[in-house]
Amino acid sequence: MKKYIVALVAFVSLLSANMAEAQLRIGPMAGVSFTTLKFNQGGIISVDGAAGPAAGVFLEKMFPGIGFGIDMGLMYSMKGAAVNFANRKIWADDGVASTRSMLHYVELPINVRFKYTHLQGFEDYLAPFIFAGPEFSFLAGHNKILTSNKEQVMNYNAATVGLIVGLGAEIFKNWQLSGSYTWGVTTAVQTVKLDDYKANNRGWNIRAAYLF
Repeated sequence: MKKYIVALVAFVSLLSANMAEAQLRIGPMAGVSFTTLKFNQGGIISVDGAAGPAAGVFLEKMFPGIGFGIDMGLMYSMKGAAVNFANRKIWADDGVASTRSMLHYVELPINVRFKYTHLQGFEDYLAPFIFAGPEFSFLAGHNKILTSNKEQVMNYNAATVGLIVGLGAEIFKNWQLSGSYTWGVTTAVQTVKLDDYKANNRGWNIRAAYLF
């Protein structure tokens, strides 16, 4: 995790040198995520996706004249999936039912974005954009999946890193609607009985923001 934090600091430092002339806007953001847990060995357990809310503060810095900029957020997000432990004897014998595993995160997404604004005035009504970058997620809480003896079925990592790719549109210069996909690149959870059986977060995100 340390190397990802170092990369984050270096990335922000590199951009800060050009921030003086950038246009800064900030505002609330909210939406929903449709997520799953992608295990490293498919087929052992079936997994069903889940939906969860997201809300927070969104910041955009655009560099005049070139269409490029960055965006950052400080978000609460609920992710997870329904992991069907009861379908496998190794867990069914311990009294584990098919259970939703919901993870509560504080997230820091940082994206490079390109917004197309040379539309002969039409960009005042609608301007498309694309974005991509890392997302740093810090676990704030989770529900418990327990055996009949009240033992934990999974262990949870305190922090994860994902990669985001998305697109959207700015409407009437203040509203932004976007859709994106997040690939978890570090482990989010792993089972206690099979310590090499682990999963990353994956999912689609729909967001709406209003920028002042």
